[in-house]
Amino acid sequence: MHVTHLSLADFRSYARVEVPLDPGVTAFVGPNGQGKTNLVEAVGYLATLGSHRVASDAPLVRMGADRAVIRAQVKQGERQQLVELELNPGKSNRARINRSSQVRPRDILGIVRTVLFAPEDLALVKGDPGERRRFLDELITARSPRMAGVRSDYDRVLKQRNTLLKTAALARRHGGRRGAPPARADSSVGADLSTLDVWDQHLARAGAELLAQRMDLIAAIQPLADKAYEQLAPGGGPLALEYKPSAPGEAHTREDLYGQLMSALADARKQEIERGVTLVGPHRDDLLLKLGQLPAKGYASHGESWSYALALRLASYDLLRAEGNEPVLVLDDVFAELDTHRRERLAELVAPGEQVLVTAAVDDDVPHVLTGARYAVSEGTVERV
Repeated sequence: MHVTHLSLADFRSYARVEVPLDPGVTAFVGPNGQGKTNLVEAVGYLATLGSHRVASDAPLVRMGADRAVIRAQVKQGERQQLVELELNPGKSNRARINRSSQVRPRDILGIVRTVLFAPEDLALVKGDPGERRRFLDELITARSPRMAGVRSDYDRVLKQRNTLLKTAALARRHGGRRGAPPARADSSVGADLSTLDVWDQHLARAGAELLAQRMDLIAAIQPLADKAYEQLAPGGGPLALEYKPSAPGEAHTREDLYGQLMSALADARKQEIERGVTLVGPHRDDLLLKLGQLPAKGYASHGESWSYALALRLASYDLLRAEGNEPVLVLDDVFAELDTHRRERLAELVAPGEQVLVTAAVDDDVPHVLTGARYAVSEGTVERV
């Protein structure tokens, strides 16, 4: 699979830009702040419905514009599809496939698939658990686009459950003040809390599916990550990926995971009501990254952390490629961050890819083995050289 044409309107710094793309390596070269990353960010957004740089859509819309449009022509084998996404901050985004059929944005997932590595990925190793959960869930959705619906269901139930718990916590604190009337067992809050069992079931059902997919992914990616790390930093491993659930247990089947979550929610209920927040579920889990016998976070050097993050992305790329639909590989301002050895090893590993998009500040940052198309990016213009 590869993108043959990228079109942007009012996206980031571009009022409008048209970029024809070829298979193989394409490098976007230009000084920092000229819009190179904006181009590959747009491709990544079509693949994940999110940006690797910001959490909301508002910064993606050019200043003064009401909306932004990302449009890409995609070729997979002999099949061609045009996918379009309209970003409307504060309102619902809109999507179309082949111009005619308007669909939900999540229905375009799987048409474009990417594996993107950027300087922000150092947070996979050094950052908070949320970075690692996002890594797992985006890769799960790339493997199985239907998981976007499961993730959406889980987030919706979690939000509703947290609202209920927060209301209960506020009512209890208010009821505990001197002179305040005590909360009655048959009050509206008490009645609302009676629905908590139902929300528990919904949360556990969606959560069990998400947990099962994460565990399957970790088992699949573990050997690939270990191999990639050995290729980047010979003799520096081994790597180990260990899932750390907030609901402890040894369950693996979906039904057993459901039961494990239900039990953990029951055990945590008193504390959750006191604190007004859901304390158990996939949103509280972590992925422990180990290098040798030690956690990478806090123990790995800067170079080792870079290699670890790279190994995770390369493993993702190898996994998706092995499953039959090779993704676009995006390397956003990566080579300038690497020493000479890691730079050359990475370039050799990715050079055979069906489509590789690279950004760099200067030509010398792009290893010689990555031959292909070059675009000069400057002041909102993108010109082939």
